[in-house]
Amino acid sequence: MGKYQLELKWGLLFTAVALLWIVVEKSMGWHGEHIDMHPTYTNLFAILAIGMYVLALLDKRKQLGGTMTWKQGFIAGLIISVIVAVLSPLAQWVTHTIISPEYFSNAIAYSVETGAVSQEQAEAFFNLNSYMVQASVGALIMGVVTAALVALFVRKK
Repeated sequence: MGKYQLELKWGLLFTAVALLWIVVEKSMGWHGEHIDMHPTYTNLFAILAIGMYVLALLDKRKQLGGTMTWKQGFIAGLIISVIVAVLSPLAQWVTHTIISPEYFSNAIAYSVETGAVSQEQAEAFFNLNSYMVQASVGALIMGVVTAALVALFVRKK
């Protein structure tokens, strides 16, 4: 496990920052009275996510003695992505049972009220199991893409 200690550290940090972001979203009312803003403003987390990957891969480069190939950076980012994806269901459980248990009911009501989807479609999408799967798959896909791009910028020969 010592071999991947840095990646584990950054995977845990990423998950903690993601949970703190949920607290910010809730405090801004994006899970309640301003839920109409949630689909747009939740995307601001991408800035933090990319920043976390930059810091993680710079940390990896430092661990490697100041030089790092794209492949080394990408593999480190890939491992971080897998860790985040594995932790995502737990993070979703914490989000929707502790931090913001009203989110799903508010999202369902808003989606149906605006005519975006039917009640059944909203209930099928806005639920814990659906979000656990979406979060894990999303973390893996976005993590791999982010790792590949960030590794290009932080590599150093």
